[in-house]
Amino acid sequence: MKTDICPISKDASTYENIFTQVDKAAQYSGLEKKQALHLRLLAEELVSMLPELLEIGTGEFWIENDGQDFQLHASIQSTGLTVFEREDLLAISTSGKNAAGRGILGKIRQVAANMLADFAEVSRMETEAGVYTFYNMGAGAEAMYMTSWSLNSYRQNAQDNAEAWDELEKSIIANLADDVVVGVKGKKVDIIIKKRFA
Repeated sequence: MKTDICPISKDASTYENIFTQVDKAAQYSGLEKKQALHLRLLAEELVSMLPELLEIGTGEFWIENDGQDFQLHASIQSTGLTVFEREDLLAISTSGKNAAGRGILGKIRQVAANMLADFAEVSRMETEAGVYTFYNMGAGAEAMYMTSWSLNSYRQNAQDNAEAWDELEKSIIANLADDVVVGVKGKKVDIIIKKRFA
């Protein structure tokens, strides 16, 4: 099953459509109350990542499920900002800081924002030492994307890092989701949260 595709933008009122689709998908699939709550919490985590991303793009949201296997999709289309223009935008944000790198959600948002900023720039970053390498954060798990990041790969890489592991243990999304994949194709970035209910 695939829900309706909801357009999303930096207008926060569009986020309500996400929760409507989540509630419909949970009800239609016969999820138990606790399972429906977990699906809603994952959607809330996704929504918390969107404001910064939608400053540099527009998007769509939908849910796909096959029985008890669910995927929450947010697909963000870049408006063509370069990495440097994105940094200028961040400089005039409310805090004047890029707080995107804090916690697991911050890491996911940071990867997606950098992928959105400029695909050509992202490709260069992968090969230049000391600039920014997505593969150090667990990328490469999803072959369907030119560049990708996966929560499962990040988990594997974090096992020997006490600080990163502590972040994982405290994260709602890391504890509820089976995986989170961020992938880029052209000027579009997809964030997919995967959850299987037993």
